[in-house]
Amino acid sequence: MSIVDLAALGESFTRDPYPVYARLRSQGPVHRIRMPEGGAEAWLVVGYEAGRAALADPRLSKDWSRASPSLPLGAVSSGPHMLRADPPDHTRLRGLVAREFTARRVEGLAPRVQKTTDTLLDRMLAAPDGRADLVEALSFPLPISVICELLGVPDLDRESFRTWSNDALSATDPELRGAAAASMARYMAELVDRKEQQPGDDLMSALTRPSDDGDRLSREELVGMAWLLLVAGHETTVNLISNGVLALLTHPEQLAALRADLSLVDAAVEEMLRYEGPVETPTFRFTTEPVRIGDTVVPGGGELVLIAMADANRDPARFPSSDRFDISRDARGHVAFGHGIHHCLGAPLARMEARIAIRTLLERCADLALDIHPAAVTWRPGMMIRGPVSLPVRFAR
Repeated sequence: MSIVDLAALGESFTRDPYPVYARLRSQGPVHRIRMPEGGAEAWLVVGYEAGRAALADPRLSKDWSRASPSLPLGAVSSGPHMLRADPPDHTRLRGLVAREFTARRVEGLAPRVQKTTDTLLDRMLAAPDGRADLVEALSFPLPISVICELLGVPDLDRESFRTWSNDALSATDPELRGAAAASMARYMAELVDRKEQQPGDDLMSALTRPSDDGDRLSREELVGMAWLLLVAGHETTVNLISNGVLALLTHPEQLAALRADLSLVDAAVEEMLRYEGPVETPTFRFTTEPVRIGDTVVPGGGELVLIAMADANRDPARFPSSDRFDISRDARGHVAFGHGIHHCLGAPLARMEARIAIRTLLERCADLALDIHPAAVTWRPGMMIRGPVSLPVRFAR
């Protein structure tokens, strides 16, 4: 099988990967590719049925110890956590977090989300020139404030953290990714030390305590969980909000429909997740044995497998007229938050934040518009996180 060099496609692929994925899908469900990240080679799964099956396939391990030694990429996260574990370790880790990350705790954050959204929009709308970068004004500060509130991290150095997170997840230079990961590892270790010494009424402190059956996270597991909750807890929502607003502003008829009936906001968020989800491909999987996908057998031995969730959600076999953004569509069944045992535990929180942010933004900005040509939007590099680096908007004061 010949290698499809996605790295050679450069910015055009980063800006709009969907036609490339669609062309590959028309040729079959799995392809050998060269990634933009360090030129590493991987197997890319495209299409809805194949992608959904791969997301739940136990032969595709999340454990980095199963990765081939020849893989020129390393894990960027700190410590063991759910996205680097298989059952039974995954089952145990997820259970220890799920006991605290309850629907009640998430819903209890709604007033805080609303208050923070209002404060951020007050500041944005006070801009004398009626212009702002929505990523800086709302998409980033809202989720990071909420996750810090949830975890009890009031003094997070947000600018440093944002740089580390962006570089660890999106940088195509392996050295830059490694340096960011190391900086985050040191920060997370210090955070865990503080929480163990001075626990509070927050999720991170709760995770330092043993469960009812006496089980508890080790220090290394706490570091890994802090990384997962802080990074995954804000990155997904940042880009969900940015991508969703961009989709609305570039589809005026859909924006008008939502403005006319804001009760459609839940359906609109689901369509935003399907149409331009914040995760293009999830964290890595490795073959533990040969896996047949379509007519191709992907070898065992720790081969790297990527699943194009972005393409699964644009597969016309599952979603008719899949390249059309339509908030009246039934978008249920999308895989923007994954599928199977690794389905995103924080999906309810991300949905709630996006719903409040987008509804409030539309209520308060009657004439919100994109302040840049859509083709000029700069997208984050790499194949994991999908979202604009910045999103210039304008509005009347």
